Amino acid sequence: MEEETETVCRICGFDGQVVWEGGWPTECLCPCCGNESDIGDSSVTGVRIYRGYWVANGAPWHDGLEERRQRADGWDLLQQMTNIPPQWR
Repeated sequence: MEEETETVCRICGFDGQVVWEGGWPTECLCPCCGNESDIGDSSVTGVRIYRGYWVANGAPWHDGLEERRQRADGWDLLQQMTNIPPQWR
């Protein structure tokens, strides 16, 4: 049985790109938290460590690995994190 496509980042809850498809990572970078699928999000422990580090550092937005971009006006971290599937919280 093939797993469904995931479009929500397991770290920050950003929704808008395919991060896991058919149970396999797409290796894309989240434009919000900067996580590459399968690097920090393949286990619940890894997700919690990465998320804790990201939030503790001010939840900076990323575009690629090094560049940072501005958060969208009205962006709400806690609201976005409600998108995170329960098994990855």
